[in-house]
Amino acid sequence: MTQLSAPIFAFGDASTLVADDSYIRPPRLDGMLAMTGPSVKADPGCLPVRGDLAHIKLAGLYFVPHYAVPMPHAIKAGAVLRVAARGDGEAIMDLPEGDTFNVLDIAGAWTWGQLGEDGPVGYVALGQLEALA
Repeated sequence: MTQLSAPIFAFGDASTLVADDSYIRPPRLDGMLAMTGPSVKADPGCLPVRGDLAHIKLAGLYFVPHYAVPMPHAIKAGAVLRVAARGDGEAIMDLPEGDTFNVLDIAGAWTWGQLGEDGPVGYVALGQLEALA
């Protein structure tokens, strides 16, 4: 499968939503996605979902205005995962050097994302990460 920088949605004459991206889970529903009731809220810090943004793998499970494909970064020594995007924000944990932090959003000097594929979610200073090719 070709690696994509963003998901491609092809509707055409199809009756289902087709997504081609390595971060998309296999289809779970037949037909188009539709609102069928209240949106489910994720526990903060457990899943990469905020009020405005979520990991693309959660599309169809959580309704938010935007979905992002993660940008993997290597964690530098001394990196800290925080609840808020500021130096005095509550620390969630010290991040292991060399592990992957999947960045979903960059705002100023801070990133928001998830440790690995299923680790804790929070903010890390951009200077504490190094982009992977």
